[in-house]
Amino acid sequence: MAHVAPTSHRRAARASHRGHRSADGPVQITSWLGLTFAFVVGWLLTLQSHVGVHAAGVTLLVMLVPITIGVFAAAVRQGIGSGKAALVTAAALAFTLLRFFL
Repeated sequence: MAHVAPTSHRRAARASHRGHRSADGPVQITSWLGLTFAFVVGWLLTLQSHVGVHAAGVTLLVMLVPITIGVFAAAVRQGIGSGKAALVTAAALAFTLLRFFL
């Protein structure tokens, strides 16, 4: 029969970190440039004639859109970091959305 410690001897539950905001600082330039690079790779893949490669490019671009929007939302809360890099990423996002919808 297993022994269970009485309630008074059990360790207290740890406090939840819910609602705790980390102070990570602004979005780093490498994040902006990485997103822009991924958009360029997605565009290059969609230009290929092979169906599978083209589909991989479209999939990459579709996945990048919500990620990029999330990074912009975090940048509003924590700081943009490099304004020029954020602007280039915004242009890449806009170009991608225009290609999808027009």
